[in-house]
Amino acid sequence: RSVGMDLVPALGIAIPVGKDSLSMKTAWQEENSSREVVSPLSLVVTAFSPVEDVRKTVTPQLRTDAGDTDLLLIDLGFGKNRLAGSALAQVYNCTGESAPDIDEPATLKAFFNAIQELLRRDLLLAYHDRSDGGLFVALAEMAFAGNVGVDVQLRSLPSNTNAVLFSEEAGAVLQIRSRQFADVMGIMEMAGLGDALHTVGALNQTQQLVINRREDELFLAPLHELKSLWWSTSWQMSRMRDNPQCADEEYAAIANPEDPGLRPQLTFDPNLAIAERLISATAVDARPRVAILREQGVNGHMEMAAAFSAAGFEAVDVHMSDIINGDISLSSFQGLAACGGFSYGDVMGAGGGWANTIRNNPRAFDEFSAFFSKGDGFGLGICNGCQMMSQLSDLIPGAAFWPAFRRNKSEQFEARVAMVEVFKSPSIFLKDMQGSRLPVALAHGEGRCVFNDEEKIAEANVALAYVDNAGNLAEKYPANPNGSPYGVTGLCSDDGRFTIMMPHPERVYRSVTNSWAPPQWGARGPWLRMFENARLAVG
Repeated sequence: RSVGMDLVPALGIAIPVGKDSLSMKTAWQEENSSREVVSPLSLVVTAFSPVEDVRKTVTPQLRTDAGDTDLLLIDLGFGKNRLAGSALAQVYNCTGESAPDIDEPATLKAFFNAIQELLRRDLLLAYHDRSDGGLFVALAEMAFAGNVGVDVQLRSLPSNTNAVLFSEEAGAVLQIRSRQFADVMGIMEMAGLGDALHTVGALNQTQQLVINRREDELFLAPLHELKSLWWSTSWQMSRMRDNPQCADEEYAAIANPEDPGLRPQLTFDPNLAIAERLISATAVDARPRVAILREQGVNGHMEMAAAFSAAGFEAVDVHMSDIINGDISLSSFQGLAACGGFSYGDVMGAGGGWANTIRNNPRAFDEFSAFFSKGDGFGLGICNGCQMMSQLSDLIPGAAFWPAFRRNKSEQFEARVAMVEVFKSPSIFLKDMQGSRLPVALAHGEGRCVFNDEEKIAEANVALAYVDNAGNLAEKYPANPNGSPYGVTGLCSDDGRFTIMMPHPERVYRSVTNSWAPPQWGARGPWLRMFENARLAVG
C-alpha cells in the first residue's frame, strides 16, 4: 500500500508489472500453530528511465581539475537522522525503532528535478547518494573514487555525531565549484530544499579523510587504510570463492598508498579526424566493405559495426550460417572482424566451437583459407573472435607463434577496465600508436595466453600488453586480469594484416562509452584511431 498507493502516484511514475511477488508467501511453525505471510519479506524495485543525454551522467569521483570546490549535503530527512535498520545498527546487533522514510513524496520529486537541473546547467561535478551507509560512507567512497583527501566540517549539522554520519536517510553529497554556490543554492531554494542544503567540506592535499566539528577534530585516517577496511569483506569472500593468490594481489593493490590510479598516455592526437577526411572525399557507395562476423551466442557485433562505420567502412552483418549456406562469400569483402561474446555458450571452450565450425565445414574452411591467404585483406579478432582466430593460426600466414587462450588465473569471468600499452608491431590497426597507454574494457573468462614456447614470445608479434598504473608490465592481478605471461593480450601476423586481442576497443571508441575517461578527452575516444588506421591501410 505504501509503495503502490501512496508513493508511486505522488511521484507520477508507474509500476508496469509486479511479476509474481504478491503471490509469494513465507510460512513457518510457531509453537503449536502455523503462520504465513502472503508477500515476500523484502521488496525489490528495479527502475528504468529514458536518458536524454548520456554525456550528462555524473559519478562519485571527486574532481581535482575544477579549481576550488565545495562538498554539499542535501538532507532529505531534514535533521531526523533515524538510525533503525542502518549499517551502524547492524554492527551493534540491534534493529532500532525509527527507520528512515520518505515523509513527503513531493520532497523526493523536487530533489530529483533539482538534480536534473544542476546536470543540465553543468553545475554538478560529483554525486553520491547517502542512503547506503550514511554520510561517512558516501564521503569515503567519493574520496576513494577521486583518489583525493577530504576535510569534513559538521558545524551546521545536528549535535548527535553518530546519527549525522551513519543515518541512511534519503539525500546525497554533491561536489560543486565554489564560485557557483549561489547558482546551486538558488536551484535548491526554488525546489523548496534550501533548508536541506549544508556545506560539509572540501578537498585536501593530505590523502586523508578528516572530520571536524567546529575546531574539534573528531576523526582522521589515511585513505589507503580506509580502503583496506572497505575492501576487506570482499577480499575474504574472494579468497574463498576465487584464486586466493589473485585475491591477495588485488587486496595489496587496494591498500597501496602510492597507487596513482589510471593515468592514460597518448602518443598521438585522437582529435585528428583522419577517417572523416577520407569519408568526405569518398562516395558513400565506395566505402570498403568489412564483414562483421558472428556465430551463435556472439553479441558484440553491433559495437563492432558502429566502430568500423565511424571509421569509413561499410559494415555488413555476416552470420556463419550465411557462409556455410553459400549465401555470402568472404571474397566480396576487404576485411573481416570476428566479434566477442559467447559462441556456443563457450561450452566447447572459448572460441573452440566457432573454430571447429570452420574447420569441419568444407565450404567455410575454403572461404576462410582463401581469405586469409589472398594477400590484400585484413582481419580483426576480439575476445571470442580472438580465441577463434588463434585456433585457426595455422591457416593465417605469419601467425605460427600465436598462443592459445585458456581459463583466467583468477578462476572468474573478468569484466573490468584495464590499462594496456601499445607495442611497436606490424599491425595495420595499431600503426603510430606505439607507446600509448590506454584504458580499455574487457570481458572474458578465458583470456590467459598459453604459448607453446615462451622463449619465442618475441616472434609472436606482441602488439598489446597489460600494464599497471605505474606503466610497468603487469604480472599481478587485477592489472593483469587473466595471468598471461608478461601481460600479453594482443598479437598480429608478420605482415600486420591480422590482429587479435582480448580487450574490447570497439566498446570504447567514443569517450563517453568509457566507464571513466579523462575530462580533457573530446568526443572521439583514442581507440577510434585503431579502426581509422585500418581504413587508411585499404586506401
